Amino acid sequence: MRKTDSSTSSTPTVQVIERMFALIDVLASREDAISLKEISEKTGLHPSTTHRLLNDLATGRFVDRPQSGSYRLGMRLLELGNLVKSRLNVRDAALVPMRELHKLIQQPVNLSLRQGDEIVYIERAYSERSGMQVVRAIGGRAPLHLTSVGKLFLAVDDPQRVRAYASRTGLSGHTKNSLTQLPTLERELAKVRQYGTARDNEELELGVRCMAAGIYDDQGILVAGLSISAPAERLEEQWLPKLQATARQISATLGYEPDSVRQAQIGH
Repeated sequence: MRKTDSSTSSTPTVQVIERMFALIDVLASREDAISLKEISEKTGLHPSTTHRLLNDLATGRFVDRPQSGSYRLGMRLLELGNLVKSRLNVRDAALVPMRELHKLIQQPVNLSLRQGDEIVYIERAYSERSGMQVVRAIGGRAPLHLTSVGKLFLAVDDPQRVRAYASRTGLSGHTKNSLTQLPTLERELAKVRQYGTARDNEELELGVRCMAAGIYDDQGILVAGLSISAPAERLEEQWLPKLQATARQISATLGYEPDSVRQAQIGH
């Protein structure tokens, strides 16, 4: 197979991605580590190109180098695969309980996950026939510190990670109620740990309040959050036990056992 010259400096981004996929496919075809020479031959890429791309993939932990000159798939792919698996499972497990909770409270119920420094809404249960509602768009994003579910995720981070998050984001605010100072946020997160639930008191959007409970997997790891969003004057405290019960129901479907959350947090 003819080898491709890597001397061209204006390589299109799409071509680089295609070459990386080709390398990953070759590595996936073998259980053992493969030599640079063999990878180059199987992909038809010049050895210098192969070496450069493999080094880039190794930097991102998509590829491992068990010894000099040999490569195999890295743990990052397993991590991402497990993440996708957990997200698909939690959505499937949550859909029916979310709809049942919506019928009880007649307000939108949201399912969201952490992605980096934001939460992402992946599912919702609501009725177009209901009156005034706060409906979050599927695929919408929001900063962790401004949302009830985001606070659940920050609360399971250690203090150093919370400080790093504050440094990266600057804790920018959206409303006058936003928590934009680290000491204030840390006090809020202490309450989240104490009560096991979190709230958004018009911090993301004026006139909107939220409450959230966590969803845990079979390892006791927080994988998602279930939240109720409502106009500030309509959010009712009596919804909280129902929200918690629904989150526990979804967690049980994922294999959660009550003691596993505490054990996972201790080991975090």
